[in-house]
Amino acid sequence: MKHKILVKGDEQDVFTDLLFNALLGFAFMFAIAFMLINNSQDAGSIDTKAEVLISIQWPDEHPDDVDAVVEDPQGGLVWYHNRDTGLMHLDRDDRGNLADKITSKGEIISNPINQETVTIRGLQSGEYVINLLHYKSNYQEPLPVTVKVEKLNPSVELIYYGEHFLTGVGDEQTALRFIVDGQKNIIDLNQFPKKLLTKALGNSK
Repeated sequence: MKHKILVKGDEQDVFTDLLFNALLGFAFMFAIAFMLINNSQDAGSIDTKAEVLISIQWPDEHPDDVDAVVEDPQGGLVWYHNRDTGLMHLDRDDRGNLADKITSKGEIISNPINQETVTIRGLQSGEYVINLLHYKSNYQEPLPVTVKVEKLNPSVELIYYGEHFLTGVGDEQTALRFIVDGQKNIIDLNQFPKKLLTKALGNSK
């Protein structure tokens, strides 16, 4: 029987092959792990892109129900009965202190903040109208409501911040009207009254 005799050079070649294969396997496993980590992050990501954020807020824990009503240049309306239209979205229909408390494991968790937000994900040329509707009223005193409009891109810019006083059920007020020009600039801010929901008040929540 013949035996192959390994010389010193052959031993080095075998060791080099084993080391190379080990490094190759390690690199492959690292690449797989890296891809899995990236996929996990992507799966949990949320695209929050928006061009304009409209926020309306009234006193915390107040029982009154106030609604944001926004019209785009095409005449599309976002309000509690139509949460999405075109490139606009009503993020939450806040109904005063209704549904502001939940019970979890015997503990009562509450959210005292009264706020509605509307996001505009893409600006169209033309006029936008932002109205407030006093949907439900519990007191005779006027209800103070603040309205904030922010342009988010390319950096956050405060377009408008003001306080308005709603006077009871069905009171609809124009908080702000503005025009978007061809370069996506917001111009011609005004508060000329324009009713948006008078024809739709027969609908119930």
